[in-house]
Amino acid sequence: MLYYLFEFLESNYNLPGTGVFHYISFRSALAIITSLLVSMVFGGRIIKLIRNKQIGEQVRELGLTGEEKKDGTPTMGGLIILSAILIPTLLFARLDNIYILIMLISTVWLGIIGFIDDYIKVFRKDKDGLAGRFKILGQLGIGIIVGLAMVFHPDITIKEKLESPFEVNELRLANIGDTLSIADYKIQHTDEFGFEKIAEKSSKTTIPFLKNNEFNYHSLTAWMGEGMSKYSWLLFIIVVIFIITAVSNGANMTDGLDGLAAGTSAIIGATLVLFCYVSGNIIAADYLNIMYIPDSGELVIYMSAFVGSCVGFMWYNSFPAQVFMGDTGSLSLGGIIAVVAILIRKELMIPILCGVFLIENLSVIIQVGYFKYSRKKYGIGRRVFKMAPLHHHFQKLGIHESKIVTRFWIVGIMLAILTIVTLKLR
Repeated sequence: MLYYLFEFLESNYNLPGTGVFHYISFRSALAIITSLLVSMVFGGRIIKLIRNKQIGEQVRELGLTGEEKKDGTPTMGGLIILSAILIPTLLFARLDNIYILIMLISTVWLGIIGFIDDYIKVFRKDKDGLAGRFKILGQLGIGIIVGLAMVFHPDITIKEKLESPFEVNELRLANIGDTLSIADYKIQHTDEFGFEKIAEKSSKTTIPFLKNNEFNYHSLTAWMGEGMSKYSWLLFIIVVIFIITAVSNGANMTDGLDGLAAGTSAIIGATLVLFCYVSGNIIAADYLNIMYIPDSGELVIYMSAFVGSCVGFMWYNSFPAQVFMGDTGSLSLGGIIAVVAILIRKELMIPILCGVFLIENLSVIIQVGYFKYSRKKYGIGRRVFKMAPLHHHFQKLGIHESKIVTRFWIVGIMLAILTIVTLKLR
């Protein structure tokens, strides 16, 4: 909103300083400061309101040291996170940008799913919350929306990085006309940075660690025949749904210790800020030789607010927690990370970037799977871990939760650095 106000003031009154709002770096700085203030200043009031409504967490009896002290701690603190994301985004981002619109829809959509789950747990006293099939249905819905927008919306495009015109071989020149010189080819087909002049729809994404690090989803159906490649978008939407569901549930699994999910999400979010910036900046994309995605730079503002909201939430959520985010926060955090990664064509980097979420998910799958297998084979269920998700396994080993959380953060930082390195490590 403020973007349009200052644009109006600049164009009509030429007020000094109003042009600074054109800079994404300036608006993203304002977004992160505002999100910190919203979560830290208004967070206390929201916690007080939640406590007055007697919205407290009913902690399951897991036999873990210190868990009994957490019983009755206010939950649904995800409302703080969502407020600290949405308010700065509405204030400082361009609301006519398709990427921002998708993120606003995704945030509200996922927040509603998590809120319903928390509402059932708290007010109806049902510890199981929203039935799993309804959660999956909600994640399926947002996956379809994001996938269809990626495939069919005309404003979601990329610019291809073409070869240097001095490296174009004779066969390629023959295909575009014998009389066309290399210089003519450069002028007609590329801009000053070597990208195609016209942004076009594309089903390509980024593969880490490979030199020619682009993968086209069309290839998934191309083997069936030339006519089948046009249906590859159906497979793409299935991939989108799977990624959103997996990362969202992974964040939900990680939310078991004070500050763990919020801190891990902040680290992942900071990495995505960098990826959004280089993907939406033609100079940075040219230097790093990566895919340039026009207009995606606005996501830097959204993700800056995301990071600020997670860090600000830890003001109250760090050990000992004064509030829990609940599914309102955890489902939203994971879903947001997944959607942003998909929008900037970095979804195949999620197993590395979100490695903490991944291993938390896998620990539950392994635990449940092996228990059922061993019970069927040996007549008694056996466990791989003392408890799942993995952070509870370390609690059972007697490690204090603050140390567990800090070590998980360190692992998250290492994975974030490895993800950033993939920009040049091919």
